[in-house]
Formats: sequence, structure tokens, C-alpha cells
Amino acid sequence: MILRLLTFPFRYTFGKVKKVVGKLGKIKIEPLYAFGNEDCIYVKGRVVEAYKQSKPSEKKNSLQNIVAALRRYAGSSVPDAKVLVTYFGQKKELYSDEEGIISCEFHAVSQQTESVHRVSFSLLEEDGLVAEKKNNFLKVSQFPKNYPIGVISDIDDTVLISHATDIGKKLWLSVSKNAFTRRPFPGVSGFYKALTEDGKHPIFYVSSSDWNLFDLIKDFLAFRHIPTGPILLQDLHLSLKNIWKSGGGSHQHKLEKIKMLLEMYPGMRFFLIGDSGQHDPELYADVIKSYPERIKSVYIRKVSDDNEEGRAMLVEELKEIDKSPEMVFVKNSQEAITHAKQHEFISS
Repeated sequence: MILRLLTFPFRYTFGKVKKVVGKLGKIKIEPLYAFGNEDCIYVKGRVVEAYKQSKPSEKKNSLQNIVAALRRYAGSSVPDAKVLVTYFGQKKELYSDEEGIISCEFHAVSQQTESVHRVSFSLLEEDGLVAEKKNNFLKVSQFPKNYPIGVISDIDDTVLISHATDIGKKLWLSVSKNAFTRRPFPGVSGFYKALTEDGKHPIFYVSSSDWNLFDLIKDFLAFRHIPTGPILLQDLHLSLKNIWKSGGGSHQHKLEKIKMLLEMYPGMRFFLIGDSGQHDPELYADVIKSYPERIKSVYIRKVSDDNEEGRAMLVEELKEIDKSPEMVFVKNSQEAITHAKQHEFISS
């Protein structure tokens, strides 16, 4: 373990070298998402060197969680791995990029043909690569272009208490807690269930966190009974040397992904949910300026009482846009629920 920690700055660089010389251990494919409309299905996965990882538990102490976090970030992405992705007889052979990412799209099959649609991922073992598991499957989330209602939500400090504006607190939470011991904001589960009508309407999570945290976020949402949906994270390779950058940097990718969802579902009107700590108000304002009629309402959790004047100016600026939705700053989920009930977005 100590040797792994001492060599962490070099292990990503050597990922491709290890493949060439046959020194990689077993490989695993992490299915990340598979979603789309009646025309296209978008698929993404990640190829990494398999590492032993125990399941999260409320009984795990801080030291056990720290070890698990170190293993998560110390693992090597595997470039140039050949992967077969299959969807309803359509097959694509892909090579993972420098971050181990594979992505593609398929022509969609009508959901009426089968109750559950799945995408399968399998490693085409070559050059000494050995898969930890022969096949990995992922259920497809498919909604018509003109489906009426959808939700787009941030994660850090919107759903998950993260202290994203405080690097020290954020880092400690990231490594000392697991999916079962991280805490959601009170009332989030009830609010999201109401907006989605208990999962009937789609919800998409768009975050600046990196893909190393995908399993934690997925398990956290399920454990806390928060409606699940495609999780769109940032393609940013992080390791032990820069773990503190997770969730930081440019948030332009969030804007791009939100606009991609708006284009994918042109008839869908969205609720946007975020927080005031990491530029969500400004990002969502940009979305409103381009798609004012496509947004039903915006809910922003106030991380602090700073910059009240700036928030008021932003709200007034949006009022000048024809058919602009309201941007509502709330202290907690109950305030958001009250507003949503008053405007009949959710039932009483």
C-alpha cells in the first residue's frame, strides 16, 4: 500500500505502458449511463484496473473509508482497451481513450418491443488483458422527445452535503465518509419524489465531480431513497495527487450537458435545481436566456447569505426576459416544496 501511494503520480502515465508490457492486473468495465429518446441511445462506460473494494456500510469507521477512497483514486485508468458494446443486436467495438472512457450512440429501439432494455459491455481480451467480469449490463433510460416534465439537478451542496466552497471540509468528507454515511439535505428525497411523481418523470444529475465518484453517488442516491437517473459527471482524470480538485475547475461542462438534454428532449420542460456556492445561478440564468420557455422553475439552495444584492439583481434581470421562469432562492427543501405547491408544480 505504501509503495502504491509513493508512486501515485506516475501510475496514470504508466497505464498504457503497463498494457503494452503485459503488467496490468484484471480489468473491469464500469457502465456509467445509457439513456436517450425514441431516435438515439447514448452510452458511456469506463475501463479501469480492477481493485479490491469493500461494500459501503454505516458501520465503517473513518480509517476504513479513507483506505477505500485512496484505493478509488489510486486505481489506473486503462487506455486503448478494446470493448464490445451491444444494444438490441447492434454492436460496436470501441477503444478506451486516455482516461479509460468509452462512449457511443445507437439507433433506439421502441420500448414497446420489450419491458426492459439493456446495454451490455464486454472486454475483448487481447494483449494479455483479462476481465474481472465477463459481461456488464446497464438498464437504458428512454423517454420520448416530447415527454412533458423533467428535472435537472446538481449534486454537491444541492442534494449531498459537501461543503464544496471549503476545500478542507470537502476533502475530509470525500475521504472519511462513504455512500451510506454521507448526509443529504433534509427533505431532498421528498421534494424530488414529488417533482418526479415517485420516479415517473425523468431526473438527470449534472455535476462537476469526476467519474471516480460515480459509484459513491449512485449508491448514496439509492440508500437515501432519492429518485435515480442518469448521472453526468466531468471527464477529468483525477488521482491521489489532485483529489482535492474534484468538483472544482470550470463548470462549463455542466452548461453544455444541460443544453444537450434540452436538445435531446425538445418537448420537455425542466425544473433546474442547484445551489449558490458554485455558479449554478449564473449557469442556469444562461440556460434561461437561451431557452426561456423550456424551464418551468429554478430552485437554488442558499449556501450562505453572502451576495444577496447580486442574487436580487440576477432575479430582476431574468424578469426582463419574456416568458422567463422564476429563479427561487431557498434556505431548505421545505421552502422549495411550499413554492412548488403554491404554483401547482406538485400536489398538496
